[in-house]
Amino acid sequence: MLEHITAMLALLGVLSLFCQWLGWRLRLPAILPLLLCGLLLGPVLDFLNPDAIFGNLLFPIISLGVAVILFEGALTLNFKEISEHGGMVTRLVTLGTAITWACISVATHYLLGFDWLMAILFGALVVVTGPTVIVPMLRSVRPKTELASILRWEGIVIDPIGAILAVLVFEYIVVAADPTTHVLHALGAMLIVGLGFGALSGYLVGLILRKNLLPHYLRNTAVLTLMLAVFVGSNLLQEEAGLLSVTVMGIWLANMKGVEISDILEFKETLTVLLISALFILLAARLNADALLSLGWQGLALLAVVMLVARPLSIWCCGVGTSLSSGDKWFLSWVAPRGIVAAAISSLFAIKLEKAGVAGAELIVPLVFLIIIGTVVIQSLTAGRWAKILGVTAGSSQGLLIFGASQFSRAVAKALMSKGVTVLLADNNWDNIRLARMDNIPVYFGNPASEHAENHMDLSGIGRVLVMSPYRQLNPLVSFYFQDVFGGEKVYGLNNGDSSNGSARHQLSESYLKRLCLFGDAVSYSKLASLMAKGATIKSTNLTENFDYSMFMQQYGQTAIPLIYLQEGKVKVFSAADTVLSHGVELISLIPAGIELNGKEA
Repeated sequence: MLEHITAMLALLGVLSLFCQWLGWRLRLPAILPLLLCGLLLGPVLDFLNPDAIFGNLLFPIISLGVAVILFEGALTLNFKEISEHGGMVTRLVTLGTAITWACISVATHYLLGFDWLMAILFGALVVVTGPTVIVPMLRSVRPKTELASILRWEGIVIDPIGAILAVLVFEYIVVAADPTTHVLHALGAMLIVGLGFGALSGYLVGLILRKNLLPHYLRNTAVLTLMLAVFVGSNLLQEEAGLLSVTVMGIWLANMKGVEISDILEFKETLTVLLISALFILLAARLNADALLSLGWQGLALLAVVMLVARPLSIWCCGVGTSLSSGDKWFLSWVAPRGIVAAAISSLFAIKLEKAGVAGAELIVPLVFLIIIGTVVIQSLTAGRWAKILGVTAGSSQGLLIFGASQFSRAVAKALMSKGVTVLLADNNWDNIRLARMDNIPVYFGNPASEHAENHMDLSGIGRVLVMSPYRQLNPLVSFYFQDVFGGEKVYGLNNGDSSNGSARHQLSESYLKRLCLFGDAVSYSKLASLMAKGATIKSTNLTENFDYSMFMQQYGQTAIPLIYLQEGKVKVFSAADTVLSHGVELISLIPAGIELNGKEA
């Protein structure tokens, strides 16, 4: 038996990895292959039976997994960042959530015959839209920047809010089902323990992190351990208060001044990917096929209400008074896929409700999965066509993501932004990011190839990547990552190899040098940094019939370094393959100190 459990755990790991890879390869939300894998192994082939394999351990596994997922989601809920993304997001996660919740609850009551409490619980479970589902969809659809930002931030913010709603409703149902307990007293106790213990724990952990009372290598492990301890402790003080506590704890840490959580968040995201993958396969494998089929036309009618009534009504009510066009609102009305949070919490609550003998609990999970399957499959297949019909696609993306926010990168970014080009700087160095923010340059603090960046970094309008950082070990990782996102022809990097070393292992390939090597094969990061330190400046030159590229090169020779040129509204990166530029081009170049634009010594 032990060997069988070990084999199943290993199989879950392999299948999780394969499904994540398949989703990345097909540019689909990973939840889709994970869902299909679980359904195939469980209801279809009857090969994986989580209840039989894990027995009494299944409930603790799901509980701890949900706690980690909600804590990680709450860590992203920074109130400052929410306020920076416009009133539409704020309305969607407040008024929009209430409208969606009410519509789904009423439809569930009348279509499926659920009692009002169970209908309200189901409505709370499916108000959430997760970034792990939306982000891959946005990459393939490529809507306008504003629409992509609204959808992405709605998914990030609404996860913990929806979880809190579901926990509160669940607590009310469980308490109301117990005739010996006073409903208001127990619900109040849950709120006091959940909110109070969560806020206190978040504050104390924040103090530990702020005062550096832990060595760096223990920070991630300590926060994870303390979070699980808070989850268990809250449940011991008041049953089912743990989920609320860890959510509040995460929100507190995300908004506490002087607490750096980027490393913790990256670690939690890595753990969450593993938990999401394995948990979703297990949850899908537990699905009762007969219960799913028994939903019949009523289930499909509820799916139609979710997609065609609740979401459009929410968007149009929240969009009153905004600058969104009718096309923008219709696009937002169609994109609202449900994800792992709804599946995980519904499965957890269903187990508890079934143990409590609550009628209708066995239909919660099949109904949630029906909504997930319907929204993910239908919207993934049709969102791109719908965006083109409405005319809300971003078109050709001419913006640049620059990895490395050095003095040179900041100067290039300012020059491009003055020409109306979208630029985003990413760097792990906080001082560089701080200086870029002082210049009002959009930034991302962290590794742009991380899981956090995938969900939070706004790539709307970005079509190329320039790798110009001094991090020799990280540069190839970023290059390979974005080659998969944008294509190999859209990622450029500096020639930071040691040209004095004749060994082949230290040299870049000839094809790379000709096509993708930034600014020519003789330009390295150290050379650019040296020139900037000596006072070099970024300048723009219009190439005309009277002053073409050959005259530009004749005047400056090897002193000026061509960087980027703008031609007919398109941004093109100068590489080793560029030898001649036609007239009608605006050339941005690096001019060494002591040389004026007319070629005379300063």
